[in-house]
Amino acid sequence: MSAILSPHDPLAAIDADDAPALPFTPRGPVSAAVLHHLSARAATNHTVLADAAVASSPDVETDDDLQVALFALYASAYGSIAAFDPELEWDPSLIATRGVIERAFEAALRARLPEPDLPAATADAVARALFALTAADTGPSLSRYLAKKATLDQAHEFLVHRTIYTLREADPHSWAIPRLTGRPKAALVEIQSDEYGGGTQGRMHAELFARAVRGAGLSDAYGAYVDDVPAVTLASHNAMSMFGLNRRLLGAIVGHLAAFEMTSSIPNRLYAEGLRRLGFGDDVCGYFDEHVEADAVHEQIAARDLAGSLAEDRPDLLPDILFGAAACLSVDGRVGEHLLDAWSRGASSLRADAEEVR
Repeated sequence: MSAILSPHDPLAAIDADDAPALPFTPRGPVSAAVLHHLSARAATNHTVLADAAVASSPDVETDDDLQVALFALYASAYGSIAAFDPELEWDPSLIATRGVIERAFEAALRARLPEPDLPAATADAVARALFALTAADTGPSLSRYLAKKATLDQAHEFLVHRTIYTLREADPHSWAIPRLTGRPKAALVEIQSDEYGGGTQGRMHAELFARAVRGAGLSDAYGAYVDDVPAVTLASHNAMSMFGLNRRLLGAIVGHLAAFEMTSSIPNRLYAEGLRRLGFGDDVCGYFDEHVEADAVHEQIAARDLAGSLAEDRPDLLPDILFGAAACLSVDGRVGEHLLDAWSRGASSLRADAEEVR
């Protein structure tokens, strides 16, 4: 499905026959303008379009146009999509558009999440606060559903949603490494070393997941399923990218990683149980098995040595550490709610027009 261009559209001058193919489909004027700029150097006034879209959007987090545009802008920074010209990574107009969407996205998250009571800025107190925060997350359990009830089609859908982040697992949090010092930096490097397989390519978690999706008969090409997933799935990856790529949000990316690791071990055990129940083998389940033990260790490092030590060194970052953790639970929770709601209605959790998009 191609974007329909009117004579007054800023992209109307682009000849569809001459323009290179887009890596995924625009879902509105902002994503159309951003994707064409990144792919074809067809500069348009997408910042103005983004301003207008933000002003009229009832929910930035579930806005397909804005989340696709933001995902594409982050993909340019990661180098995820070969079709995006690397010369445009720091294009001032694209950075301005990213800033417009980021400010709205961050503001929406902050407005929706209650401000938690701040603990003392000590490693133990911060760790206790983070464990209490994650323990209080009592939303519907996607992992329990997958373990006991999911169908084979639903398991495939689950893996499709996971490709958006997990084929680049750990990369959003690695942006924080050069911005940390001392104990927090050492703790993050320890976690990330495991995420990247301790220097062994075949043990990298992203590689293990790529093997899993291949074993399930899916594509392991990054971005292959962007057209299939809704905005809320893109928002989950975009939130951590936003925290990681903005130095002023250092506390938020640290808090996000802490919550991410602290809510991983048990769900991954249940995911593996469910996938084996449906007949998948170790090539698919091995990725999830790996996280059962690894993340049980990582949660302690992330809570105390990373987040707690950062709060001791930088008490000014304590509010954002808690914000990042709460945002992780909230945004990922909305993804789980979306899947479970669709499946409870006997519907697909993927976009209804995904086949038409292709």
